[in-house]
Amino acid sequence: MYTVPHLVLPQIPELHRLDVYCAHGGYEAYRKALTMSPEQVIDEVKKSGLRGRGGACFPTGLKWSFMPKGSDKPKYLAVNGDESEPGSFKDRQIFEYNPHQLIEGILIAGYAMGITKAFIYIRGEYHKWVRLMENALKEAYERGYVGKAMTSTFGGEYWLDIVVHKGAGAYICGEETALMSSLEGDRGYPRFKPPFPAQKGLWGMPTTINNVETIATVPAIISLGAERYAAIGAAGHPGTLLYGLSGHINKPGVYELPTDVLLTDLLYTIGGGIPGGKKVKAIIPGGSSMPPLRGDEIEGVMMNNEDLKRRGTYIGTAGVIVMDEDTDIPRVLLRIVHFYHHESCGQCTPCREGCGWMEKILQRIVAGDATTEELDLLLSVANQIEGNTICALGDAAAWPVQGFLRKFWDEFAARVKPRRSFIPLNVVHGRRATRSSLLPS
Repeated sequence: MYTVPHLVLPQIPELHRLDVYCAHGGYEAYRKALTMSPEQVIDEVKKSGLRGRGGACFPTGLKWSFMPKGSDKPKYLAVNGDESEPGSFKDRQIFEYNPHQLIEGILIAGYAMGITKAFIYIRGEYHKWVRLMENALKEAYERGYVGKAMTSTFGGEYWLDIVVHKGAGAYICGEETALMSSLEGDRGYPRFKPPFPAQKGLWGMPTTINNVETIATVPAIISLGAERYAAIGAAGHPGTLLYGLSGHINKPGVYELPTDVLLTDLLYTIGGGIPGGKKVKAIIPGGSSMPPLRGDEIEGVMMNNEDLKRRGTYIGTAGVIVMDEDTDIPRVLLRIVHFYHHESCGQCTPCREGCGWMEKILQRIVAGDATTEELDLLLSVANQIEGNTICALGDAAAWPVQGFLRKFWDEFAARVKPRRSFIPLNVVHGRRATRSSLLPS
């Protein structure tokens, strides 16, 4: 089977406590980073092949290199813990079980980019995890691992502050520019790019935005070295991922595994198979916005972005949603589209109007009141949304519609009828008068 290096969620009891974390090598990666130049730290992250764990899979070291050098402007790091994607629940595991590795990753990232202040943005519904993260940060401040006391604890002149910021529970704030608007106290509206955050981010200053899992992986890279880390998992997308298993699965949960794990092993060996021994009808591999795979397509699939991209989908947040043979696919798609319609910020017309149109059409399909033409209309609306919005929420709403229609067209076609019988609301005014009916009797 797999030799699993637990790099982000080590199997160590009470690891959330600072004393336990330090007893197992905590903050030693930051001390090692201080023996390197900031440029060397960025190069190490580049060589490791680390990709963003928030969904886009952008190379992390390359993103760090965009931060301007030699500028007197304040620089910021925003750690994205909004985690509002249905099917995703990995970041809260880090908040709860290994918060100090996240803090240490922030210190390393801050040192590498010359950042003076970092924000950990956590979704509004995560009340418990906000409290746990605040407790861990308080512990780190008291020990002198964060803030001005860092200069005495670790030596040197570099230090930074970290703030935990609680969002208001809006899905759109998972998008990096909407997150910045929210942090600044405004409504969570995405912004046009360019300018990109590294040039003009929080309060107009250079800003880097990374996912929680991405930053929490950095100490492991510095400790192991880039070459050893890059040798773990798949070559094009190395390391480990936190896979979230949910849906029709016997052992739901979050599992840290290398990126060369097979989807079938994840389902049947790690996840214990499908309840009742039923067959798999569909899999969403990376949170609800990703196109699905049919159950007859999962053999030989490796759970990394490069392999999934070849099969018409993406790893996203690695939130694997399993659907068995009895699943009502049109109803599943209606539930997904309802979510994105509700969460659309309304700024872009294609998303604001198109998500509503898709939901109404799907409501008619599920009720058995749609026509064959409306299937084509549904696909046309999704195609017109994709790529025509400021942020990726429009794509997130369109991709599941395109994917489910492409893979399960027969199920949708079985729910529609050739034509609709029109029954006017007002029968009197809907009836056409004839010449004979107008003549006096």
